Amino acid sequence: MSRYRSPRGVGEPVSVNPNRLEAFSDGVFAIAITLLVLDIHVPDPSSTADLARELWTQWPSYVAYAVSFLTIGVIWINHHAMIRRLKAVDHGILILNLVLLLFVGLLPFTTALMAAYLKEGQGDHLAAAIYAGSFLLMSIAFASLNRLILFRKAHLMAEPVDEGRRRTIIVRGVAGLVPYLLATTLAVVSSYVTLAICAAIAVFYALPFASASERTPASA
Repeated sequence: MSRYRSPRGVGEPVSVNPNRLEAFSDGVFAIAITLLVLDIHVPDPSSTADLARELWTQWPSYVAYAVSFLTIGVIWINHHAMIRRLKAVDHGILILNLVLLLFVGLLPFTTALMAAYLKEGQGDHLAAAIYAGSFLLMSIAFASLNRLILFRKAHLMAEPVDEGRRRTIIVRGVAGLVPYLLATTLAVVSSYVTLAICAAIAVFYALPFASASERTPASA
């Protein structure tokens, strides 16, 4: 357990265990990933003449759900590895972790927005930009937290990680910012391209060699 003083430098030291931080974060991840399915609706049997056709019209919801589910899942896996590297946490880590969770909690809304406007075909460019932009902001928050832990808070890590390994982890995480930025920008051209790029990023980071958690001492 770590002890840190309040940001104002007054009051009694507060004890914080990394396990509490991870447990709270896991709760947010679990809620966000569960809320995604609420955008997929069961067709009303009393007003549905062709069930297959009605189900097909909801394909944007299925795809957006799959992309967001996989993305949140990948972030959760890497977040677990990131927190497991710590033996203690301080105020800076707590605040940046809250910023990350802020954007994770926003994903059910941006996913539903993307799916709804993609079905209608009107305003879908802006909806796609907001969707990809939410992934971009979440990735920036995650990369910032990872960098803070690996370079500025190395003394709080449970086991030492050599500089080369730390840089590799950071590069793998930051590399995703460019395609997310591209996906957000290309939304003005095609919302389908934006969705495809977001899907490709999710699949890429789900692969073992692209994971920031691979072969870290704390996750072994």
